[in-house]
Amino acid sequence: MVGLLIMDELNNLFHGFAVALTLPNIGFMLIGILLGVLIGVLPGLGGANGVAILLPLTFGMSPTSAIIMLSCIYWGALFGGAITSILFNIPGEPWSVATTFDGYPMAQKGKAAQALTAAFTSSFVGALVAVLMVTFLAPVVAKFALNFGPPEFFAVQLLTFASFIGMSKEPPVKTMLAMMLGFALAAVGLDSVTGTLRMTYGQESLLKGFDFLIAVIGLFGIGEILLTMEEGLAFKGQKGRITLRDVLDTWKELPKYWATSLRACLIGCWMGVTPGGATPASFMSYGTAKRISKHPENFGKGAIEGVIAPETAAHAAGTSALLPMLTLGIPGSPTAAVLLGGLLIWGLQPGPLLFTEQKDFVWGLIASMYLGNIVGLIVVLTTVPWWAAILRIPFSIIAPVIVVICAVGAYTVHNSMLDVVLMLVFGLMGYAFKKLKYPLAPLVLALVLGDMAETSFRQSMLISKGSLDIFVSTPLAGSITGLALIMLAWPLLGWFKKLSRG
Repeated sequence: MVGLLIMDELNNLFHGFAVALTLPNIGFMLIGILLGVLIGVLPGLGGANGVAILLPLTFGMSPTSAIIMLSCIYWGALFGGAITSILFNIPGEPWSVATTFDGYPMAQKGKAAQALTAAFTSSFVGALVAVLMVTFLAPVVAKFALNFGPPEFFAVQLLTFASFIGMSKEPPVKTMLAMMLGFALAAVGLDSVTGTLRMTYGQESLLKGFDFLIAVIGLFGIGEILLTMEEGLAFKGQKGRITLRDVLDTWKELPKYWATSLRACLIGCWMGVTPGGATPASFMSYGTAKRISKHPENFGKGAIEGVIAPETAAHAAGTSALLPMLTLGIPGSPTAAVLLGGLLIWGLQPGPLLFTEQKDFVWGLIASMYLGNIVGLIVVLTTVPWWAAILRIPFSIIAPVIVVICAVGAYTVHNSMLDVVLMLVFGLMGYAFKKLKYPLAPLVLALVLGDMAETSFRQSMLISKGSLDIFVSTPLAGSITGLALIMLAWPLLGWFKKLSRG
């Protein structure tokens, strides 16, 4: 039985390769990787930001080609973040902060090529393990999810929201407030159940609510740029150049650290499937590697393990976050949330039926994950000096270019100047959130899933005639709801533990 299941998935995967290996899709893959590395290299952008800004460019493409290019932008950004961390001590991505701890000291010691090769190779390994997991687990999860009704879907969505509160490193109150604002924004417009208007205040432009794409371009793109401009970044760092000898010598050394890589893969995949994301995964993996290492005193001074652990975990988390997004419609990271919004814009409904109704799309995307990471590894290993040279362009030139790209992206959604104004408003909101140290991911999650969660809840209430018992009426719904309540109470358990120690 298991053998037949594996053969079935392999046949589907080969079909996906046939879809992904068409000439246009290979071209979109390469463009996506190059744009992604550029986004990863430039501080002030990032995977979620880049995907959000460039999403309008894909409206004229087929959904399969669009998702291949956008996902490759993400893989490229994951690779690119390591370049600035190691050579310039500037994390190009939030998940690259942990890489600076040992990557930059290695570069200062003249081991930049070794650090970069270790980072890129570890990223590739982490992604490969995560893609294998997606390949063989996604169809199983999708078949299992076919048993879901409105109560089960709401329970899963509640678990997602509760996990963000319980597992986040941010204070739970801040996470909840950000999420509540996201729910409020998602509620604006026409009520899909009763047909009544909510919070439109007589403005016809708000009948459809706030466009998700406008919001994320502002929150991520403009918000980050404003913050980076305030910080006044100046780029000074080591030169990067990798020879074939550097690559081969580093590859000979990397097998010694197989246990570190394996641990990082497991941490990354877990944090990707649960709503942890790449950033917590990289820090958790770094901390675990340091605690278990025979020589923890070397960490922070240029230990190659300190590069392998966070890069492997970040790529594994970033890739595995697509598993719950495709099978259940629940994004495991901010970038997955942006991609989820893209699927809805293209008229595709993520969930178990996606695997039966849109086979070309799903398996083309999974095949592109394998190909995109191979292409990404080759691209970054051969073009590091070019990306390092870009960082010598003054940020005062780069920042206005990014702002213009954001404005063009927002305008093209509905060809409306109002969208550009709303983008700027959301940009100021994103800037305020970052200054006040409020997380943006819960807001984006609530903005994307708010409508779906509300619909599932109201359908459940109609079925049960207003009784909340429906969420514990079946073993499946009850167990998921129970797990969600445990996640919600997790910060309180930590607080009581500290209190008892004190």
